[in-house]
Parts: sequence; C-alpha cells; structure tokens
Amino acid sequence: MSTFDLIAIGDTVTDAFIKLKDPSAHVDIDHDVREICMRFADKVPYEEVYVIPAVGNSANAAVASARLGLKTALVSNVGDDYFGTECIQELSKNGVATDFVIAHKGRRTNYHYVLWYDSDRTILIKHEEYDYKLPDIDSPRWVYISSLASNSLPFHRELERFLESHPETKLAFQPGTFQMKLGKDELAGFYRRSEIFFCNKEEAQRILKTGEKDIKTLLKEMCAIGPKTVVITDGPQGAYAYDGNQALFMRAYPDPKPPYERTGAGDAFSSTVTAALALGLDLKEALRWGPVNSMSVVQQVGAQAGLLTRQAIEELLIKAPADYQPKEI
Repeated sequence: MSTFDLIAIGDTVTDAFIKLKDPSAHVDIDHDVREICMRFADKVPYEEVYVIPAVGNSANAAVASARLGLKTALVSNVGDDYFGTECIQELSKNGVATDFVIAHKGRRTNYHYVLWYDSDRTILIKHEEYDYKLPDIDSPRWVYISSLASNSLPFHRELERFLESHPETKLAFQPGTFQMKLGKDELAGFYRRSEIFFCNKEEAQRILKTGEKDIKTLLKEMCAIGPKTVVITDGPQGAYAYDGNQALFMRAYPDPKPPYERTGAGDAFSSTVTAALALGLDLKEALRWGPVNSMSVVQQVGAQAGLLTRQAIEELLIKAPADYQPKEI
C-alpha cells in the first residue's frame, strides 16, 4: 500500500433532496429565527426529488481533494444494502480509494432527507451506529476528520493515538454535530493536533460556549485551544483565518448567478483550502481557492456536482476581480 496524500475520515450518507415550493411550504422569520412551515396532517406536494449517494462532510472532502489531483482515500462505514454499494461505486467513480470503506453485514447505510426550499435547506439526519475501527492507513500526509455518529467516542480515542504515533501526518479538523457536543475539553487532543481547523461563526460560539460576536476575538480564543491555524466561515459574507500571528479576511468569489442550492458550500471551502495546502500552496493562496469551489457547488444540487478540478479553479482565479485577495484585519 502506497501512502496517500489525504485520507478523509467520517460518516458517509445518501441525501434525498426534496424540493418544496409555494404554497405547500413557506418560511417564517421571528426574531432572526427562520422556520420552515407546512400544514400538519396534510398531503404536501413537492416539486421534484434528487437522490445523491456518497456525500457527508468527509466524503465531500475526499471527492474535492481527488478532483484537485491528490491521491485520496476515505475511511468510512456503510451498510451491505443497495445504498452502501451505490456509495462505494460513486466514490470510486470520483477517484477516491475505497480500500477503507467497510460494508457492515445486516446494517443500513446512512440516509438523510433534505427539505430544500428556495436556495437553502433543512436536513433530517440519522447516523447509524456502526462499530468504528481504524484500519491500517499507513502514514498519509494529511488526514481530514469530520462528522461521526454519537457512539464514536472510543473511535476518537483510537484516532488520537494514531495522531500521536504519526507526528508527520497533518490534521485538518472540521467537527460535526456530535464532535461539537463533546466539547473542546473532551477532544482537546484533536484541537491541539490540528494543523488547520474549520467551523462557522455560530459553531465557534458553541464550541467556546460564548456569546462573543467579534470575529477577531473568536479566532484568537479558538487558536488558544490548540490549532495552528483557525478558519471561521460566515456564509456568503466570507471567511476569516488566524495563524497565531496574522488575522485575514477572504471575501466570497462572485456568483455568476444567484445560488441554486447551498448544501456543501462549507465542505467545499474547507476541503479545498486543505487540499491547496497539501498541494504546497501557502495559506493566503489556499484561502483564494476555497471560495471558488464554494461558488461552483451552490450552482448545482448537492455537495459534489459542482466541485472543480485544479485547472478550472486556476482559470477562474485568473478571471477574479482585482480585489479578490485575503486582507489583513
């Protein structure tokens, strides 16, 4: 087995996108809280459905990295059902090695329902509780760890031991829901070990248990718990990075038209920045790459259809506005 450039570790899922439309659904906004509303006990018509296999934070990162030219694999779990087979086939088709994807006998593959309204979505999620084990992955140059199910704490301990025994492997950490619920103390080893860490602004507040809104303060407080570089995204408003010395702001890449569907924009950004670093680019250039892939992803349905090749990103960067550069804040 030859060493991989990047191995992503996390749950894989099939997403069923159910496109809702007026008047069957609408969004209520009350004190900045948005709620999608439908009549209870009614038959609610939908416009169309798209079923997209082999997605999820880590699977998306693996596909993005493979498309950018890195030798990439995924450590994940599926059931031995139709959807598991389909996920493995889809990963292979996208150039991701599936040597470490385990199909569990008699178990189901994760399947989520995405209620898609306008350009945004609400996701109904259920993580199957697999028996997590780390296969022999040798010594990849990077590992990208993200969302895992709520029974995976022992697996996190195994991952920590692997990282301790492989100091040459760099860690990109994009915590999922369960990992954020565990808190920064329970996963202190991951934060300390992170070469680069990603979350959005609301997630940073949740992890730090703070109501702080100043982005520079959030960056510094997050950096203080261990990561060498912290990146905090703020949706269409852009992203911020801090490496312990310099704080940067990176604007969004201009959308050619209004976003069609936003699922996977954050994954595209985080994984593209990581892949750019793995390709040898510095942080400032990596931050220019990330929003390009996010822009492309939101123009299509699902997290992977819009992921670009390295050549496509470089061509779009040539066309970027003159002010499309990281700025010190």
